[in-house]
Amino acid sequence: MISYKSEEEIDLVRRSSLLVANTHAEIAGLIKPGITTLALDKIAEEFIRDNGGEPAFKGYNGFPNTLCMSPNHQVVHGMPNSNVLKNGDILSVDCGVLMNDYYGDSAYTYEVGIVNDSTKKLLEVTKESLLKGIEMACVGNRIGDISSAIQNYAESFGYSVVRELVGHGLGKKLHESPEVPNYGKSGNGIMLKEGLVIAIEPMINMGKRGIKQHNDGWTITTIDNKPSAHFEHTIVVRKGKAEILSSFVDIEKKING
Repeated sequence: MISYKSEEEIDLVRRSSLLVANTHAEIAGLIKPGITTLALDKIAEEFIRDNGGEPAFKGYNGFPNTLCMSPNHQVVHGMPNSNVLKNGDILSVDCGVLMNDYYGDSAYTYEVGIVNDSTKKLLEVTKESLLKGIEMACVGNRIGDISSAIQNYAESFGYSVVRELVGHGLGKKLHESPEVPNYGKSGNGIMLKEGLVIAIEPMINMGKRGIKQHNDGWTITTIDNKPSAHFEHTIVVRKGKAEILSSFVDIEKKING
């Protein structure tokens, strides 16, 4: 069952999504060599709660933390720990918030210190592939138009698209219908209608597209241990042009000083 949101519901998702964005911005300037992901996680949880929200991921199917933090060859669902970040690492941070009964969800992959050019390019292409997908998220298009735009852009640079993990609808639930794959054919899938709220989240690998899940039940890594990047926005389908409900603006202000 696909749920189309009223303007009042969209506003509540927007508020939650902006708290997600502000949480990212709160830690963005702290993501440097020498800090631990567990320290960042605690800062994020305190910030979310101080601003009237609840961490959406903490306790979700038993997940123990506020943020999914996935360095280097970890694709998604990495668990914060006491290992320090090192110069040249990358770190995917996925954050979800529940506030006023509605969810927000967004991810950003950060550079830690000085990152090599090939990895920088992976991040740039992954973020741009997200924007290419969002460009197709307008009334009258289909889910497959989003999927193919992401896939075609990422693969044109020789990267591969993770297929087992997908974007999703969200609202009163963190994961709702429909699924939003990051690969596919244009013209396929459901027709996009006004008020459909979805999280689009390409996960793009430098090497092979294969992934493996670890024994902790959460951590997903690339099968060849090459880097993976992940960016995610929550958006609402509109006529002519999608509206992005989350934001990277303050994140990038912090990153760029």
